[in-house]
Amino acid sequence: MNHIPGGLRTDQQPPMAIPLGHFVLGLAFLVAGVVGGTVMAVTTVPGLSSIAHIHLLLIGWIAITIMGAMTQFVPVWSGVTIHSRRLAVVQLVLVTVGLIGFVAGLLATALAWLPLAGAAILLGMVVFVYNVGRTLLRARPLDFTERHFAFALGCFALVAPLGFLLALDFTTSVFEATTLTRGDILYVHATLALFGAILATIVGALVQLTTMFAQADRTPFDDRLLGLEQLCFPAGLLVFAAGRGLGSEPIARVGAVAVLVGLAAFTVVVARLLARSTVDRSPMTRRYWVVAASLWAWIALTASAWWLEPVGYETLFGHPDASNVLVFGVFGFVVVGSLYHIVPFIIWMERYSDRLGFEQVPMIDDLYDDRLERVDFGLTVVGFVGMSAGPLFDLPTAVTVTSAALATLGFCLFVLNMLLTIHRHGPDGIRGVITGVFNTERSRDDVSGAEEISVGGSNP
Repeated sequence: MNHIPGGLRTDQQPPMAIPLGHFVLGLAFLVAGVVGGTVMAVTTVPGLSSIAHIHLLLIGWIAITIMGAMTQFVPVWSGVTIHSRRLAVVQLVLVTVGLIGFVAGLLATALAWLPLAGAAILLGMVVFVYNVGRTLLRARPLDFTERHFAFALGCFALVAPLGFLLALDFTTSVFEATTLTRGDILYVHATLALFGAILATIVGALVQLTTMFAQADRTPFDDRLLGLEQLCFPAGLLVFAAGRGLGSEPIARVGAVAVLVGLAAFTVVVARLLARSTVDRSPMTRRYWVVAASLWAWIALTASAWWLEPVGYETLFGHPDASNVLVFGVFGFVVVGSLYHIVPFIIWMERYSDRLGFEQVPMIDDLYDDRLERVDFGLTVVGFVGMSAGPLFDLPTAVTVTSAALATLGFCLFVLNMLLTIHRHGPDGIRGVITGVFNTERSRDDVSGAEEISVGGSNP
C-alpha cells in the first residue's frame, strides 16, 4: 500500500538510523531466536535454554522493535517532539548489551553474570520509559492509541525491575525475607510483560494501523466495542496480575475474564475493519488477518484454562498448548506485517520524499521484493499452523520440527527482504544505519540531554 498519512513534515523527520537501528538489531535477534528454537526442537541445548529462548524473542525481537517503533511513531501520532534522541540511542545500547549478556549467561549457566546483565536491561528500559513517557506527557488529552501506549509504558516500568530481581535471585535469596516467593514475582512479571508491555502496545497501534492500511472508517458500533475494551482490558490486567502475585484464584479469575472480554471486543473491531477494506490486500492486511484469527483462537482456548486455573505456571501464556498461537500468531505477525510498511516508509521519507514532483521516484511498496514477501508469508503461515497444531492435537514430532523449520525459513526470508530494502535504498546501506545510530545525536543534543526531534504530523 502506498498511502502516506497527511500532515507529516519531512523537514522534521527524525534520523532514520535511530528507529532502523532498533529494527535491524531486532531482526538479528529474531533470526537467532527462530534458529535457536528449531535447534531446540531437534536436540537438547545446554544451560537454561528455554528461558534464554523466550527472552531472546520477547525482549530481543518484540520489545526492541516496540522501543524503536514508539520512538519513531509516538511523535507522528501525537504531533509532539521526542524528548531526546540521545536517550533513544542509550536505551538501545543498554538493552542490547544486557540481553546478549543475559542469554549468554543462561546458556553457559554462568549465573553470577545475570544480575549485571539484568541491570543493563533494567537501565535501558527505564531510559526508554522516561524518554517516551516525557514525550507523551505533552500530547494530552490522550487518544485511544496514546492511552494504550501510556499503559504499556507503565507495564514496562514494572516489568523491568521485577525481571532484575528475578535475575538477582539466581545467586542471592532476594525473596527469602518476604512473604512473596520467586513464583509469585515470576507470575506478575510474565503477566505484565506479555499482556501489558507487549499486547497493550499491539492493541493501541493496531487500531490505527488497520484503519490506515484497510482505508476503512470505524463505525459507532466499533467505537462502542473499543470503549468496552478500554473499560475491561487495562483494569482487568492489573487485577489479573495482582491475583496471580497474591496466589488468589478468585481475584485472578475476575481479572482474566475482564482481559479476555476486552481483547475479544478489540479483535472484533480489527476483523470488521479488515472486512470493510476499500483497497487491495497488502502485506500488512494479510498478516493482520492472521493476527485476528490467532487472537480469536487463543481467546477461545484460554478462556476455559484461565477459568479453571488462572494461577499457575502451566497457564502462564494462556492455554498450556497455545503459546505459539500467542507469540507467533499474534505478536510475530503484527511485527512482521507492520515492519513491511514501517521500514520502507522511513527509508522513502528519508531518501525520496523531497524528490517527489521533481523526478520519478519509487512508491513505498516498490522498495521491498514482493516475490520474497509472498514466499515468506506462505512459509510462515504453514509453519505457524503446524507449530500451533502440533501440541494441540498431539501430532508427531516430525510435523512440529518440519513446521518449525518452515517458519524459520519464512522469518529468515522476511529478514533478508528488510535488509535488502535497507541495503538498496537506505543511504550508506546497513552499515550506515548501524554507524548512524551513534552519530545522529552529536550535533543536536544540548547539554541537558533534552534535545527534541520532530516528525510533525497530527493524530490520524
